[in-house]
Amino acid sequence: MKVLSVNVSPPTEVVHGGKTVTTGIFKAPVDGRVMLGTLNLDGDGQADLVGHGGIYKAAYAYSIENYDYWKRELGRTDLTFGKFGENLTVEGMPEDEIHVGDVFRVGDALVEVTQPRVPCYKLGIKMGLRGFEKKFLASRRVGFYLRVLEEGEVGAGDVVDRVRTDPERMTVREICRLLYFDPENLEGARKALRISALSPGWRESFEERLAKT
Repeated sequence: MKVLSVNVSPPTEVVHGGKTVTTGIFKAPVDGRVMLGTLNLDGDGQADLVGHGGIYKAAYAYSIENYDYWKRELGRTDLTFGKFGENLTVEGMPEDEIHVGDVFRVGDALVEVTQPRVPCYKLGIKMGLRGFEKKFLASRRVGFYLRVLEEGEVGAGDVVDRVRTDPERMTVREICRLLYFDPENLEGARKALRISALSPGWRESFEERLAKT
């Protein structure tokens, strides 16, 4: 596993549907090493701090294996690093092999997987495809967010070492399917709640599901 590209962007304004929208999704690769802090990478920013950012979403990772899938699925040749709004384009970290709660050493930083990514309409803007966010979620090739346990510099070419596997072993793909496509699976919800690293938003969603029964 390794980092192929580090991508950042400050919030920028784009016109969508006749309205001006501010978004930080237009990530672009940067050279050299970048400090990964508790809230984000140096030079990066989020426009919507309710849906994005915070300690449980300090950085977003997306696998190059998914790029290959979308190139075939969409017939696109313009999928350059950062195209899906990710901070870290990684290799060898597909959603069916990474667990929520896993801890990794990335460069000088120590990070923990907190949740799958939930796409919003701004991904459709970035891709130039209205409604693409729905197709993205249905694929469950959504990538994952990271909490920073130890700050440090990261850069393209860094090896990613798994230093802890979460004991529940619920993959990013599995927990994404559980929340959005398997609402009757109450045992799965209980298992997800045993993941100490699970972000508060996802924890609340599973708690609400169980409270209704």
